[in-house]
Amino acid sequence: MVTAGDNGVRGRITALLGAAGATRAAYQVLRKRPPGGAARWERKNYAGRTVHLHAGLATTAGTALAAATTPGLPARARATSALAVLAAGGCGAYDDAVGAGDSRRGFRAHLSALRQREVTSGAVKLFGIGAAGLVAGALVKERPADRLLAGVVIAGSAHLVNLLDVRPGRAAGAVLALGAPGLLRNGPSGALAAAPMGAAAAVVAEDVGERTMLGDAGAHALGAALGLAVVTANGRGGLAAHAAGLIAAAVVGDRVTRAAAAL
Repeated sequence: MVTAGDNGVRGRITALLGAAGATRAAYQVLRKRPPGGAARWERKNYAGRTVHLHAGLATTAGTALAAATTPGLPARARATSALAVLAAGGCGAYDDAVGAGDSRRGFRAHLSALRQREVTSGAVKLFGIGAAGLVAGALVKERPADRLLAGVVIAGSAHLVNLLDVRPGRAAGAVLALGAPGLLRNGPSGALAAAPMGAAAAVVAEDVGERTMLGDAGAHALGAALGLAVVTANGRGGLAAHAAGLIAAAVVGDRVTRAAAAL
């Protein structure tokens, strides 16, 4: 006899392994045929070593594909996950490609540029991911207050993981650690947490080995996926607590980044 719990376990395993496999496949394709040429996706890391950003695009694709095809997930959860992950990853990829030479970082810098009528790639990312979070929140929650809180959690989670992407393995490790409690949950939230974990696990060795990095694309996509898992699992009280914590982390973002770099 197959129980609901059995189906939940199967869904989580399928999402985890599916995301890992899809991410590895996408990563290998990107290494062989990077869109726009290899140089477009090469960057210097904190130590001055040349790395590529293929892990970011690969984890975005792997997470979205796994969440959209995992058995047992409701159709709305599939669509919402694909929307949140692809929008966050797409906005991050735009900033990776267009904003490579822009030294401005953080909300204040990009909002200041907007006041001077300059639309930076960081501003596009900020408002794009924020809008995607609100739309995703509206798709999974019924009441206006819950929808707003859900949007904050999804966009805030994307931002949090990006804050941690300052040294090899920090962001990928955070995704694995933050997503682990979700594996204990039955229902859609368990599979939604498993997908970004599988994607992060697929590239963590190359990330730690300083051959690739997640960049804005991967960090934001994985974070948005984790945020959606949290939203799916929580009511208003849990959403409010997570939203408050994520807003606080954003306010002291420089400290969060420095702490991650010091680990």
